Amino acid sequence: MSAITKAAKHQQCTIRAPGVCCFNPETTVFAHISGVRFGHGLGIKTNLGAFACASCHDLIDSRMKRPEGMTKQDVKMMHYEGVFETLGKLIEMGLVVLS
Repeated sequence: MSAITKAAKHQQCTIRAPGVCCFNPETTVFAHISGVRFGHGLGIKTNLGAFACASCHDLIDSRMKRPEGMTKQDVKMMHYEGVFETLGKLIEMGLVVLS
């Protein structure tokens, strides 16, 4: 497990899907972006991801039904927005360094 993956523990969810998020930092994990679009095969983890509570992670990984009116594109956009917020947090933690 990488330092970035470990850093997700006890963090606030950066996805915050309306009607889904449980807002429980005890359940937060690093929810990786799907590898297919980023040059990896299906099921291969990328270095990009967001801090996600258990409920938002289930939504992202399609283990739960989307709330009525929420599209697959909406979920993807929430995940991507969470990635950017998480990146900022990782920079603040000193786990990602920009040069």
